Amino acid sequence: MSEYSNIAHCRNILKLLQCRNMSTNGQDSYSQSPFRIYTPASFGDAIRHYRTEAGLTQSELAAKVGIQRTYLSELESGKETEQLKRIFKVLRQLGVRMTLEKADW
Repeated sequence: MSEYSNIAHCRNILKLLQCRNMSTNGQDSYSQSPFRIYTPASFGDAIRHYRTEAGLTQSELAAKVGIQRTYLSELESGKETEQLKRIFKVLRQLGVRMTLEKADW
């Protein structure tokens, strides 16, 4: 049983909130706000958001980075890969969180 299974039923809520920092300055900077990454599901939501924002299909992005489209699809759907499981375990142990935001390079 996944250690994230207790929040799996909240997946639809995560899609609405997307674990993002919300703008408080009155301007609509929603698409530029970073994603807070707590789970494989929130990581997948962030990847999907930035891929679609870039105007790329899964196939196009997968080809650009040299991975299988099905692997990208699994990441976007929140699948808990062994690599992600280890990363989140390290982050929790250190008491830190990960955020993703659009790079300026």
